[in-house]
Amino acid sequence: MIRLDADQAIALLATRLSRSGGRVFVATAGAEPLIFAQAYGRNPDAARGLTFVSAAIPGVNQTDWSKLHATSRGEGIFVSPDWRESFDEGRFALVPQAYSEAWRWFCRTPLDAALVQVSAPDADGMCSFGTSCDFQPAVLGRDIFKIAHVNPDMPAPARSPKVALASFDVVVEASMPMMTYDPGPLDPTFATIARHVADYIVDGAAIQVGLGKMGFAVMNAIKDRKRLSVKSGMVIDPLLDLMDCGAISEGLDAIVTGAALGSEALMTRLSQDPRVRFTPVFETHSSDVLSAIPRFTAINSALEIDLMGQANAEFLGGRQVSGIGGLNDFLRAAARSEGGKPIIALNATAKAGALSRIVPKLTGGAVSVGRGDVAIVVTEFGSADLRGLGLDDRAKALITLAAPAHREGLERDWREMRARL
Repeated sequence: MIRLDADQAIALLATRLSRSGGRVFVATAGAEPLIFAQAYGRNPDAARGLTFVSAAIPGVNQTDWSKLHATSRGEGIFVSPDWRESFDEGRFALVPQAYSEAWRWFCRTPLDAALVQVSAPDADGMCSFGTSCDFQPAVLGRDIFKIAHVNPDMPAPARSPKVALASFDVVVEASMPMMTYDPGPLDPTFATIARHVADYIVDGAAIQVGLGKMGFAVMNAIKDRKRLSVKSGMVIDPLLDLMDCGAISEGLDAIVTGAALGSEALMTRLSQDPRVRFTPVFETHSSDVLSAIPRFTAINSALEIDLMGQANAEFLGGRQVSGIGGLNDFLRAAARSEGGKPIIALNATAKAGALSRIVPKLTGGAVSVGRGDVAIVVTEFGSADLRGLGLDDRAKALITLAAPAHREGLERDWREMRARL
């Protein structure tokens, strides 16, 4: 192990990979090592020919690593407006897969090096992955060149995976504020949808909410529940209110997650609460683990649902804007759980009501969630449980969730579709 500054570290990596180009894993979620992106900004030639491989999350990780040099590239499981230009130019390769499969992908895809961020070492020389440990353990167990940003500002939860400082080839020690996340103000419609979702969440449920405004609204709507646990790939700021009002169970592992994405207050609190455990994707997105939890209630969102019951969570206006993520992992686990509830919640319309999100056929180029995995659907106009319904009843139920102005057209579209089946 050698100690360098960030500029020296990326220069050394460039020297090691100069002949082969090289594939470099970059940690993401709340532990993205932006100190190295800044160093590449000062020294772009160090990124020449490199392919940066990650699970960068839209709206959270906003740096386009594939554009650090004219010859650099990127690979990942999401597309975002922040690296959409690179996707259009063929510089960024989307690898469409669920989070659970992405863990296996990081275990086996060719990699030459890794850039990660960890906490300062403890008395035993062990560094914590802090409040974001989703994929790093899959990569750091491999025989590759490992570079760590050791950040004294990173929290070190007692119950988060650790890695030996001595296991890194290069260490860069520097203080840097931790990344925060704020989805912005909530439209009142989200609160209406959240109240419908809350009807499905019982005392003692284990909940999972997706990242984004819908998750914020739902967690704000269940403060009167008791003995809740949280089993989620990511947790967000409204969790603090649930903890403060007594809605969260006092039991060990009441909160199990792979990443905290939000304010500094969220990361500090979760680092100190003994009920919280951070664990990688192989557990947080495991269908076997989650389905064994009674009353596992998965609440996620989509961009549109068609009258066959299929969901699109990736395409907007026919253009790829996201990825599959953990959607199918959580929905399938909730479907298998005793008393579980797989929920997709979405706004009924877009563009000030002009565009229905309940559609005859999906407008995207692929199906994110097959009709066999879409169960409970919620909009501001109510909810429908599609489990056990035939084709016609499913379509009718979905039409009732559309905005009234769009229902007549959807009924007409369904009659035409049904006649051709």
